[in-house]
Amino acid sequence: MSGFKSHHCKLIFLLSMLVLLLFTFFLTIVVGPTTVTFEQVIASFYYYDDTVTEHIIIRHDRLPRAIIAIVIGAALAIAGSLMQALTRNPLASPSIFGINTGAVFFVVIAIVFFSVHSLVQLMWFAFIGAAISASLVYFLGSLGRDGLTPVKIVLAGAAISALFHSYTQAVLVMNEAGLQDVLFWLAGSVSGRTLDMLLPVLPFMFLAALIALFMGRAINLLITGDEVAKGMGQNVGAVKLIMGVIVVILAGSSVAVAGSIGFVGLVVPHLTRAVTGNDYRWQIPMAALIGAILLLTADVVARIVIMPQEIPIGVVTAVIGAPFFIYISRRGLTKL
Repeated sequence: MSGFKSHHCKLIFLLSMLVLLLFTFFLTIVVGPTTVTFEQVIASFYYYDDTVTEHIIIRHDRLPRAIIAIVIGAALAIAGSLMQALTRNPLASPSIFGINTGAVFFVVIAIVFFSVHSLVQLMWFAFIGAAISASLVYFLGSLGRDGLTPVKIVLAGAAISALFHSYTQAVLVMNEAGLQDVLFWLAGSVSGRTLDMLLPVLPFMFLAALIALFMGRAINLLITGDEVAKGMGQNVGAVKLIMGVIVVILAGSSVAVAGSIGFVGLVVPHLTRAVTGNDYRWQIPMAALIGAILLLTADVVARIVIMPQEIPIGVVTAVIGAPFFIYISRRGLTKL
């Protein structure tokens, strides 16, 4: 996909996405089974009254989940952009590292064998599982004389994902009582999450995203090819390692907090490339904004489809992402 050449157009689009982000953020605060007004939103911040139902809903439910959706959406989108650049495969997403399956497997282990039910404690189990899974994929994909290659890391990711998935199924078969608890993580959701779950990993996510923002020029050089990048004096191995670590932190933390939310890391990079081309100096910040907007919008849809009940946000992103994946596959977009 070719992007707009003018930096002026990119800047306008970036500012437009920022405005849209503010709009969707407000939308997630007011929309739901209990409708609240703009005046109630303002009052909940300046004149909070714990006897007013709307104030409690805004401050303790909708505001935290909106903030979490913004952070998770941005993190998954940045991780997806880096994954597609790292593997040079437009069909790549954070799940290629086996992050989702690794995180879910460790959550199942925590619930079934250690009787852990605290969401904060389960979050750390999920993060550890995601990090271990991604590290295994990176290690296996780097073996051999030619080092890390797009094909090898894809195969390693598929193998590790299948391995952890089979382990998870085996544990659940042995203990079906844990199935109901783990469904919360399998589907992916920002409902019921609190800022206490996000705060422990937020500094790591912020630092990883900040480093990614400053790596745009290095990534632009990397995607021209390893030989060209080496010829220009780039330490290709170091750049790939840093990108891999950033993906682990961003995607692993996201899965740890919100469970398995798919397709954000796949869809958003394609949307941003329609504007930026392969210029990662622009693509990464735009991906963060669009990813946040996408997840906020998905959260609103998840609430209103079957009100007063709601569906997991991971189901909504799957409905959006699965047809997009099929479209990309049929178009034959197999390389950046």
